[in-house]
Amino acid sequence: MSEITSPAKSAVQYGLFFGVIIILEFVIPYVMGLDLIKNQALGLIINLLNYLVLPILFISLAINNFKKNINKGFLSFGQGLKAGVSVTTIAGLLSAVFMIIFFLIFPEYGQEILEKTREVMVEKNPNMTQEQLDMSISMMEKFTKPYIVAPFTVAMYAFLGLIYSLIISAILKNDKPQGY
Repeated sequence: MSEITSPAKSAVQYGLFFGVIIILEFVIPYVMGLDLIKNQALGLIINLLNYLVLPILFISLAINNFKKNINKGFLSFGQGLKAGVSVTTIAGLLSAVFMIIFFLIFPEYGQEILEKTREVMVEKNPNMTQEQLDMSISMMEKFTKPYIVAPFTVAMYAFLGLIYSLIISAILKNDKPQGY
């Protein structure tokens, strides 16, 4: 009878690390008073880290850790997929819970973001009518509610995890031989 090893131990560890980094990337600019809406270069760097670099890094680390340290050098495609999606889903959950708590503690932060966004929109498109501007801001306001942001964040990270895990698992796959 073959023993099935779960990638959960590795995935939880790296998912928590990834989630803490996402939170720190939000808290540090907030504490330092950096405006990510007006300083679009810094916002772009943080978004690239959160949605491209860090997911790939932590998925790769979790899958490699599982393969080398837990599963004796073997990795099925499904195990890699489970580990990768678990890493990003855990990070997304941690991030979503933090955002809900943050917006409950600092409700004025959401209004600050909307005002800064309004300023940037007027600056970039001075021909925009007041009606268009109000409609854009009201739409944005609806999508900044915690009950919308939290599930969307988790779903988005899970989807990214699925895409990246498909690729990484296909590369790192090393099935056990039949007689092993």
